[in-house]
Amino acid sequence: MQGGGALGSYQAGVYEALSGSDYLPDWVAGISIGAINAAIIAGNPPGERVAKLRQFWEGITAPASTLAGCWQGALAAGWVDYRQLGAASALLLGQPGFFAPRQAMDWLLGPEPVSYYDTAALKGTLEALVDFDRINAKQMRFSVGAVNVRTGNFAYFDNAEITIRPEHVMASGALPPGFPAIEIDGEHYWDGGLVSNTPLQYVLEYIPRRSRLTFQVDVFPSRGALPTTLAEVAERDKDIRYSSRTRAVTDMLRNAHDVRHNINALFEMLPDALRATPEAQFLYAYGCVTTMDIVQLIYRPDQPQGQAKDYEFSRRTMEERWAAGRADAAAALVASPWLAPMPAEIGARTFDLHAPAAAPASRIGQVPRDAA
Repeated sequence: MQGGGALGSYQAGVYEALSGSDYLPDWVAGISIGAINAAIIAGNPPGERVAKLRQFWEGITAPASTLAGCWQGALAAGWVDYRQLGAASALLLGQPGFFAPRQAMDWLLGPEPVSYYDTAALKGTLEALVDFDRINAKQMRFSVGAVNVRTGNFAYFDNAEITIRPEHVMASGALPPGFPAIEIDGEHYWDGGLVSNTPLQYVLEYIPRRSRLTFQVDVFPSRGALPTTLAEVAERDKDIRYSSRTRAVTDMLRNAHDVRHNINALFEMLPDALRATPEAQFLYAYGCVTTMDIVQLIYRPDQPQGQAKDYEFSRRTMEERWAAGRADAAAALVASPWLAPMPAEIGARTFDLHAPAAAPASRIGQVPRDAA
């Protein structure tokens, strides 16, 4: 699950559809808001996950009580629309149980703050909604990505390797300069989206590899209309920035796995004398017989959302995005294209059932590269 702030309710809708299917995930991985959704999923029994996701999203999209009356009056008068109102509220007041603007005294006394908002409330929210003992019991694989501020290196916090705490989830979503870095065992971490907004590479490349059906849930579309206003330019810019890495990683992994698959197939055709050569043995080490199916579920709203869409936490928008995720996932489950046999020459396939019309796919079961 990708990072994207307020857009993450789309991911919750996707999980709701999956939760009632034959494809209950055995591994959840996330970046930023995807890490929070992943923690709620992994940290609760299957029958409670959707309710806990709903509790989280309804909690953080509750109107800020300080100016609730003024907001509603402005909305009723038509001075602003609900998206503008949601974004302005987040900037000025923060979101309940998530983040709050630093107090004026923080800027006047003591050292200058290194973030505009404080995320202490998020720790309490996670502790209330996530059973970390359950995550650490490893009933479901759980992985979240962050960036080490000192080294600039990507780091994954994985319950298969370490004990997961709320701080690991918070670190994955600590996007600067809005949110502060999170200290873990003497190191400080920022949002994993600074390096890559998708954890797909970690999941598919983890050794030993296993054949997988992976649902990659993205909230920024790479394809879009030509902007005609500055507001549309700002939104399109954000979409391209955050989707480009996801698309590049997906293409790289698909191509690399096809190469591995064909190395293994070719090795089986070689005579024993060639198999025994150092060169053949070197290549064989890179071979792999596993197959990978990647289902891309991407939030593509019918109307422009504005450049503030990732911090527009209005309840109405949250519900719209949740419903879109549920509908997209339900349609993918009905189609289930991954059930078709994998062609022998292919090691990995991608499916995007809701992609805009584009050129024909170059491989069976694979969408065009620019449709991600």
